[in-house]
Amino acid sequence: MGSFAVIFPAAGRSRRFGDASRKKIFHEVDGRAVWLRAVEPFVNREDVGQLILAIAPEDFELFDRRYKANAAFLGVTVVEGGAERFDTVAACLDRVDPGCDHVAVHDAARPFPAAGLIDLVFEAAREHGAALPGLAVSDTLKRAGPDGLVVETVPREGLYAVQTPQAFRLDLLRRAHENRPNLTAPVTDDAQLVEAIGHPCRIVAGSPYNIKITTKDDLRMAEAISRVLPRPRSGSGTAHPFADERAAWGEGPDS
Repeated sequence: MGSFAVIFPAAGRSRRFGDASRKKIFHEVDGRAVWLRAVEPFVNREDVGQLILAIAPEDFELFDRRYKANAAFLGVTVVEGGAERFDTVAACLDRVDPGCDHVAVHDAARPFPAAGLIDLVFEAAREHGAALPGLAVSDTLKRAGPDGLVVETVPREGLYAVQTPQAFRLDLLRRAHENRPNLTAPVTDDAQLVEAIGHPCRIVAGSPYNIKITTKDDLRMAEAISRVLPRPRSGSGTAHPFADERAAWGEGPDS
């Protein structure tokens, strides 16, 4: 069995997407649902032993009707998610197979995780215990007050816009989630929970194609990206222009 279990949180309400009739993960990009595109690159990897997709209770009827066969074919275990993202991940951790000693968490709304990026994250997680992809911030950053007036220009050196998959030793992520009730600051990703128990997280270089679908504009961007990506190779999930070229990202954020 592969050493990584991969969790796909997909129980959110898609409030910012602006379509009450269908959640963003069920919209299609070039004929395939967003959640399917997010999962497929992890299928048939020798280092992946389990795939867990967590959806909201109200989505089970739709999912069973439209995607049950897809999930069965891909070997995806579908479970009920929680009220918040971290409730969902915590519930999924209880379902991880004992044969997996690492876990990765990947947004079900990120349809283009490339094989090379997954390789880098997994290798860094094995070495450092915790790893995530990120893009160095290149835009000038401004902090504004409630009135919209600029208060300061924020130095961008050392700042990264982080992505998923984020990967961790299983015992480490479990301890981090157990500590969550002790935190008072808002928590926005699993790496922040791991940081809070004093374990550093290694950033590896992310991919500009690895976008997260949040709004309908993002869905249109995903359609454009899908047109420039090669078609998936048989049995290998979603392809990418640099899927097998690790040098496209380098071995770390400073490469």
